[in-house]
Formats: sequence, structure tokens, C-alpha cells
Amino acid sequence: MLNLPDSTATEAFGRALARSFPAVSSNAVLHLRGELGSGKTTCARSLLQALGVTATVRSPTYTLLDTYSVAALTLVHVDLYRVQSSEEVEELGLRDLIGPDCLMLIEWPEKGGIAVPRPDLSIQFSYAGEGRAAVIGEASGTGREWLAQLAIDTSLASYVANLA
Repeated sequence: MLNLPDSTATEAFGRALARSFPAVSSNAVLHLRGELGSGKTTCARSLLQALGVTATVRSPTYTLLDTYSVAALTLVHVDLYRVQSSEEVEELGLRDLIGPDCLMLIEWPEKGGIAVPRPDLSIQFSYAGEGRAAVIGEASGTGREWLAQLAIDTSLASYVANLA
């Protein structure tokens, strides 16, 4: 478990995820799970900004998704909190949005059922006393590459090493 005592630590975690994002010519999907206020959006915002998004990054709770283009990378931020069924998610066409050089961040993926693309990496945020905590799970080949790069970040090396 990664201890995130405050929003500054959660933002640093998001930046570390951005720095370690593998240069892939395919795509990657990151699931962000957790209760309201547990750090999903804070982490996503920090990650997107660290990848070069200069626009204001808000949780797309009402729009359901926002897309950003940064250099040759397409970034898709999805929030399924208000979705009622997998049929609603199918109408969003998430699978059609994933293409080469695309990173999709999905908050509340469990709300979308089978219509949600499988994660390359999944992060579970939770409350931990006054702060928050994160647990990284589910890693595909791309996700394992991402984790390997994340382990190089000295502040997270011991945590990532314990994920195997």
C-alpha cells in the first residue's frame, strides 16, 4: 500500500505515473477506483498535467469524458460515476476512442460493467486515517512495463518492488 498523507502526495503520485508512462505505440487503459474524495481525480489531474495538458482538468462527472491531445498522444479522461448501465457506456464508444498512442483514464470503471475496456493498470484509492492510500493491481504487459518504470522513481521503488 502506498501512503498518500495529503493531496500533495497524491499529486506527486500522479506525476510519477506520468513520468513512468511507457512510450508505447499502442494504447493503455488506467482504472482509478475508490470512494468519493479518495484521490482519483486529484491523481488523474496531476498525471494529465504532467503529460502536458495545459487546459483546466476537471472530473468529467457530467460530461462523462474529456479528450486532450498532447504532442502525438491522445489522453481520454472518463468518469462513470453517474452512469446507470453498461448500455450507457457502450453508447460512449470507449473502445472506439482507444487507438495508437492513447492513454485512457477511467474513474469508477466498475459502473460500466463489461462495456469498459480492460485495464493495463488499476489503482484502488482509499481513506487511510487523515490521508489516503493507493494500491496498484491488475497489470497487463503494458502495465508491467509501466510498473517497471515506476519502480525507478526512488520514492516509489520499495512500494512497486513489493507488488510482484
